[in-house]
Amino acid sequence: MANLILVRHGYSEYNVKGLWTGWDDPDLTQDGKKEAEKAAKTLRDIPLDCGYTSPLIRHKETLEIMKRVLKKTDLPTTVAEALKERNYGIYTAKNKWQIKQSLGEEEFKKLRRGWDYPIPEGESLKQVYERAVPYFLSEILPKLKTEKNIIVSSSGNVLRSLVKYLESIGDDEIADLEIAPGEVYLYTVDTNGAITDKEIRNAHPNTV
Repeated sequence: MANLILVRHGYSEYNVKGLWTGWDDPDLTQDGKKEAEKAAKTLRDIPLDCGYTSPLIRHKETLEIMKRVLKKTDLPTTVAEALKERNYGIYTAKNKWQIKQSLGEEEFKKLRRGWDYPIPEGESLKQVYERAVPYFLSEILPKLKTEKNIIVSSSGNVLRSLVKYLESIGDDEIADLEIAPGEVYLYTVDTNGAITDKEIRNAHPNTV
């Protein structure tokens, strides 16, 4: 058996302002750093073999904080473009609550959480899935099958894509899945790559 740990980064400077971050690269806030520390403390019972993250500062810093708290600063870590947040295109750095007012509740939910909602100059969740899941299958899953414990630090949409695959969530149902900053999804994976158990740690309401 192996453990797959998916953790959403802590609060960034854009999160607290209600801005869509996408491929912009803000730092974590002090609260975001504390959230990463809290997430790490829930994993003290899990030995780690390797980590994965993206080139974005908030993803890397979250993982580095967790490695420090867990006394695993030497953890082998891979930085992968495939694990970058969704590209929000023309909405990047725009205030999401102002966009909600202009689009209306229903259209806003499609934009924010829907499966195949197009964004000019950006990506849909489906497109994020199409880069993140193949990377998971080729680079991460084989290690899980050899009983390596793996932690992945990324953004909500990448993690939602992975959870969609792991739990076979339907295209319509994925809109209801939210993962809060610092929240941890812990899966147990057998040597065939099948999920045998799931637990959510550091769970709290998603307010951003």
